[in-house]
Amino acid sequence: MNGQDYYIPAAAMAVSLACKLPALRNSWRDPLQRSVCVLLVLATAVFTFAAPPTIHAVNRLTGIPNVSAPLVYCLMTLFSASCLVLIVNWRGGPPEETRRTSRRWILGYSAVAAVLVVLFVLGDAPQERLRDFDTYYANTPYIRTLIALYLLAHSVAALTMSAMCWRWSLQVHGWLRIGLMIIVCGYGFSLAYDATKFTAVFARWTGNDLDDLSTFVAPPLASAGALVSAVGFVLPLVCQRLSDSWQTWATYRRLGALWQEVHGAAPAVAPAVRMSWWTPAEIRVIQRESDIHDGFLHLGPYFDTDHRDTAYGRALADGADEETARAIADAAMVAAAVKARSADPEGEAIEAGEGGEAPDTAAGARDLVRISHALRHSPLVAAVRQRAAVTVTAGNSSSNGPAESIPFRP
Repeated sequence: MNGQDYYIPAAAMAVSLACKLPALRNSWRDPLQRSVCVLLVLATAVFTFAAPPTIHAVNRLTGIPNVSAPLVYCLMTLFSASCLVLIVNWRGGPPEETRRTSRRWILGYSAVAAVLVVLFVLGDAPQERLRDFDTYYANTPYIRTLIALYLLAHSVAALTMSAMCWRWSLQVHGWLRIGLMIIVCGYGFSLAYDATKFTAVFARWTGNDLDDLSTFVAPPLASAGALVSAVGFVLPLVCQRLSDSWQTWATYRRLGALWQEVHGAAPAVAPAVRMSWWTPAEIRVIQRESDIHDGFLHLGPYFDTDHRDTAYGRALADGADEETARAIADAAMVAAAVKARSADPEGEAIEAGEGGEAPDTAAGARDLVRISHALRHSPLVAAVRQRAAVTVTAGNSSSNGPAESIPFRP
């Protein structure tokens, strides 16, 4: 009565469920999150209650021989429905149509589960069978129909899932397509489970004995199918989240050069609250963008559109595309403004209310990242920064006031 083949998949499903609970708590109204959690709960229950030690314990506690059979078969039926509901919500579409389709699957398979209970009550299964209930009672009235019905319901769900995932995989790419193909493979194992069970039961109907298929071959196939399918469900979600997190952290790092540039010229834009190490990357990016925009406001009186126009023209002449040229031009203007601000510690330009137009960041972080990249890597921006530094030095050494602006010559 070793239940290792059942308890290991049950433990894997339980761990997956524990990992999903925080997300469910934060987005309980999301049908997809609820569907995933319900599926994991039912998968855990199926493997836990299908283990021979659990079957024996439930039968003994209730005092009803083989009561575990309809319990496990009802759980399997509801699990099949949860898989179909999950794929419907995952695929998306008009909300009303999604809810209507999900409701049909739930009601249909709930009705099947109710019929399974009725058939068990009408039937007679007095001898406890821990592993070979299907074949031992294959010719018993009502119990025979119960066995055929649960296998048929499971097969329909497996075929439907395989067809839906296969068609969907032909329309998508990336991790989602990989996940869907893995799900199809997992349901291939589930269909093999159904085939071995049907073969063993049919053999009993015809007076033959192929019980080993049901007793020893089918359970490992069910375990493999559930684990492979679970990987297919989880992999796209996890990989997409990791990819999004990687992109967010990459954006945060790429904004570093621009943030340091404006932060050095305007220390007052430093965040008021120091963020903890566990602060999400999304919050860090938002804070960094906010600091940069505050820095632009601080540097506004020192922006000189002549620097931008000259750098823009030179970048286009050097073969840069439109977006790159704009980023280089804005970066050049920012670099010159930072140097001009350092030459005006008293903030005379701020009091005078002078200044040009701030960099265009209508595309949000994308434009800021381009400007930050140009600040670090563009030779044109480096030339503007160097020229501005020379201008600042000349102005500081002059005793007759601010020096005249020196034209940009990269």
